[in-house]
Amino acid sequence: MARRSSRHSLLILLPMLLAMVPESTQLQSSQTWSLLKIQQLLNYPPVLSTWANHTDFCYGGDYKTASAFVECYGDSVTQLHIIGPGGAPPLPKTFSIDAFFTTLSRLPDLRVLTLTGLGLWGPLPGKVSRLASLEIVNISGNYLYGQLPEGLSRLGNLQTFIADDNMLSGELPGWLGKLPSLAVLSLRNNSLQGPLPESVGDMASLRSLTLASNNLSGAVPDLSALRNLQVVDLANNSLGPAFPRLGRKVASVVLSGNRFGDGLPGELGSFYLLERLDVSRNRFVGPFPPALLGLPSIEYLSIAGNRFTGLLTANMSCGENLRFVDVSSNLLTGSLPSCLTRAPSSSSKPDESKVTLVAASNCLSAPGGGGDVGWQHPSLFCQNQALAVGIVPDQAHGRKSDAKAGLVAGIVAGALAGAVLVGVAAFLAVRKVTMRRAKARPPRRLVEHASSAYPSQFFADARYISQTVKLGALGIPAYRSFSLVELEAATNNFEVSCLLGQDAHGQMFRGTLGNGTPVTIRTLRVKRSQTSQSFNRHIEMISKLRHRHLVSALGHCFEYNLDDSTVTQLYLVFEYVQNGNLRSRISQGTEGRRLPWVQRISTAIGVAKGIQFLHGGIMPGLFANNFKITNILLDQNLVAKIGSYNIPILAETAKSEVKPTMQWIPSF
Repeated sequence: MARRSSRHSLLILLPMLLAMVPESTQLQSSQTWSLLKIQQLLNYPPVLSTWANHTDFCYGGDYKTASAFVECYGDSVTQLHIIGPGGAPPLPKTFSIDAFFTTLSRLPDLRVLTLTGLGLWGPLPGKVSRLASLEIVNISGNYLYGQLPEGLSRLGNLQTFIADDNMLSGELPGWLGKLPSLAVLSLRNNSLQGPLPESVGDMASLRSLTLASNNLSGAVPDLSALRNLQVVDLANNSLGPAFPRLGRKVASVVLSGNRFGDGLPGELGSFYLLERLDVSRNRFVGPFPPALLGLPSIEYLSIAGNRFTGLLTANMSCGENLRFVDVSSNLLTGSLPSCLTRAPSSSSKPDESKVTLVAASNCLSAPGGGGDVGWQHPSLFCQNQALAVGIVPDQAHGRKSDAKAGLVAGIVAGALAGAVLVGVAAFLAVRKVTMRRAKARPPRRLVEHASSAYPSQFFADARYISQTVKLGALGIPAYRSFSLVELEAATNNFEVSCLLGQDAHGQMFRGTLGNGTPVTIRTLRVKRSQTSQSFNRHIEMISKLRHRHLVSALGHCFEYNLDDSTVTQLYLVFEYVQNGNLRSRISQGTEGRRLPWVQRISTAIGVAKGIQFLHGGIMPGLFANNFKITNILLDQNLVAKIGSYNIPILAETAKSEVKPTMQWIPSF
């Protein structure tokens, strides 16, 4: 009886079990034909050697490999993965990227498309928009070029787009903000250029933004509204100078090899989910925030190759997950935190708690005098370099040094007050005695009291020169010392497009300062290492070359050798005069550009005033200035300016075969 009941139960359950088994549906013949056509268009790559007319692409598992497989839903293809070996040459000239995507469009339900390392070439066609169901696209490692087609903006379901290691060019399009579901955008190692569009800041679903190794430039748009953003990789571009604004959920920020400057924002110290921060090889200056070392999630930190300053101490804390720190080639002083030089504990696994540290080329010491910090500069070097880039070094002794400074200031103030009282008393006494003697002496001529070493004419000339300098320099910006960061920003890192000319001693660049002032920057190579003190008398002379009828000096900058603090290059900053020379306005000018006679006379008077200033307006005067009509320049108001005059600045640094006094012709 029991056997009969069990048989009846099996008969009842069997149809139910058969209904639960998925029906093996054959792939549509048109889509099978499309897959085989794709194999043909790809020139029958080895990874597709198992594909044939009889292949069951959906449910025949024997053809599938890790490099090529198809996934289906029902009788339609939903995923296509073809992964080449990498480094494949471009497909033959008969290949057509347009025909290839036309064939792909016959797979209307395709959601995931992977075509990497297959040698695809040509511009990505706009008909990619026909694949309306696409959610994930990876076309890395090919030879695709041209701009991103606007057809991508119509893929409303697109969540991931990866096109690394291609040759895509042009600017990133503004329609990226129209992709509401895009979470991953990766265009690493292409030839994209121009600024990032502001619409990137509107991609609310974006989680990962990777645009490393392109030619992007300009400021990074505000990304703080992207609450889901976790990965930002903009390395090896020309972006900057301001550090981008980011949301607090970001986990990885890589900005190395760009042109970011100024300092790091203080809010970075509260990015508690940050695991990786790389700002190496930029132009950052200012104090290094030690709070970055103590972030709870930080694992990798690199600030190498900047000009960060600051005093590190041995008792600074580090995050427990920190595994790699690179602070090399900065201007840090003090002692390395002991948490960076710790040895792994006996209870931990090898390399579990040890921090890999790179700290060379600073002014640091190991805590307690032990440990290996690599080669370091003397502390004075970092102080001088910090001053050279306009950074005031931090006080090394905190409140104690402030108290000592206050005590010293009080003592000095008291001593000065006493000295003043003594001086006043002595003055009154001497004056009283002098008045008595004067009454008893006969009057004498004033000239008898003149010093034999400094005749009266000298003092008259000095008063005249001082007045001449003041009047002639009216309207010219004050002379000052520039930082190398300012000059690099003014010339776009001394790009070739800014080069005006060069000679045996250096180069001439046109630039624009941060306030919009156009300038000419003359670089002078120093033949023998010299300290900045040895150039002081030359700089003092150059700072006087300021007159309405001269191409006037605006400032200078020293570039130092990182090893011994000696000067390796001198930069001189002058006005930029862009209205041509006098000859082009007299004998070579076209009608309407030639100077009228009244203006020519005014120009001659201006040149005479400039010569008078060079000969007698500074001490000592500059002579043998190689005046030529082509060296007389005209500014936007047709004011004549002498653009060539004799500066003996190279006498100490030139090679032996060069004359002691060099003719400096700027070739504006």
